Amino acid sequence: MSQVKQLKLGAFMRPVSIHTGAWRYPGAIPDANFNFPVLKSLIRKLEAAKFDAFFMADHLAVLNMPVNALKRSHTVTSFEPFTLLSALAAVTERIGLMATASTTYDSPYHIARRFASLDHISEGRAGWNIVTTSNPDAALNFGLDEDMDHDERYRRAREFYDVVTGLWDSFADDAFVRDVASGIYLDPVRMRSLNHKGKYLSVKGPLNIARPVQGWPVIIQAGASEAGRQLAAETAEVVFAAGGSLQAAKAFYADVKARARAAGRDPDHMKILPGAFVVVGETVDAARAKRAHLDSLVHYDSGIGSLNSSLGIDVSAFDPDGPLPDIPQSNASQSARDRIVNAARSENLTIRQLAARVGSYGGLAFVGTPATIADEMETWLREEGSDGFNIMFPYLPEGLDDFVGKVVPELQRRGLFRTEYEGATLRENLGLPRPENRFFAPRARAAE
Repeated sequence: MSQVKQLKLGAFMRPVSIHTGAWRYPGAIPDANFNFPVLKSLIRKLEAAKFDAFFMADHLAVLNMPVNALKRSHTVTSFEPFTLLSALAAVTERIGLMATASTTYDSPYHIARRFASLDHISEGRAGWNIVTTSNPDAALNFGLDEDMDHDERYRRAREFYDVVTGLWDSFADDAFVRDVASGIYLDPVRMRSLNHKGKYLSVKGPLNIARPVQGWPVIIQAGASEAGRQLAAETAEVVFAAGGSLQAAKAFYADVKARARAAGRDPDHMKILPGAFVVVGETVDAARAKRAHLDSLVHYDSGIGSLNSSLGIDVSAFDPDGPLPDIPQSNASQSARDRIVNAARSENLTIRQLAARVGSYGGLAFVGTPATIADEMETWLREEGSDGFNIMFPYLPEGLDDFVGKVVPELQRRGLFRTEYEGATLRENLGLPRPENRFFAPRARAAE
């Protein structure tokens, strides 16, 4: 087996493409986001390519956007993650099944039980993306008038993590003896009630399901703020980072791994996977032409709102086919604003073109041939900008087929990606240890 450091690859599959114009691309399947036979075929292709995981983001509301943008969105309807992933577990064997679940609008007992169930159903392939949920429309769906404060959400999330993982440890691995002769099904000495009473949560336990196959499903986190980085450092085994420049990614990588080390964790037990939008072509120019055509399918109504939000100023009154005017500083994200302004100036983009780009996907993108994409991914891995990527496909099925059929073989040829799964569980394939039960040491074997 190759000793060269290899990439870990997840597939961002909810929505099946993050690009607003994906469902309109020639040959694309318009309802792929809500079509179970299609999703089943896609995950099987990803598993055949030896992807680490199939990841479902989730939202607890119809996204807060103007109705003129909403009516053009292919994300307005989507399967509930646990229902879909449980069904997909039955038609796959090795690929991980990751889902978002909110610590703001759900109960830790519910989340612990659902992920434990998914882990058992899939025989050890579940992963939990801890999300604090900031959509104000979600608050209105759960009896609240407004979001919880940002830092307060993260403090609740930290306690929530402790409760969920504690519930997963309710039973020792050997608690269920199922001794037919004696009639003893459960050894109560190997069961523990959590009896948690904290600032935000009160949960007695125990969980009414055996300890997950992996001990705990893999813990994932995606916050980039100060609070989000610290939560990742203390809890996450996979970090879904925001894509940007390699220089910024290296700084994020070093910072979060250093925080993990300071928290007493092994940084190698944290895999940082930036989101990467990938468009493959026979030539670089052909790939760029695909991306340009895809961006042209984003309706102006969809893009201009996102552009205004990112700039922190409304540019709707300017000529859409004219250049971006001088943009003053604002309270919006300075890094996002600077990226947009720099792109506008360096590439001579119009407001309409900027709206199409920002309204589609404005983050990290690898657009090129299989060789040039592999070159870039290898650079990110070697220079510690990432441990791999959470791949975002431009449209389905062609975009996915291009990646698994052309880029993956190139990565494998270079020894940068596996040709076979290392194990049966998601943890084994990611190179992560199985957590020890906080309440129960393994039972000593009887003397022979």
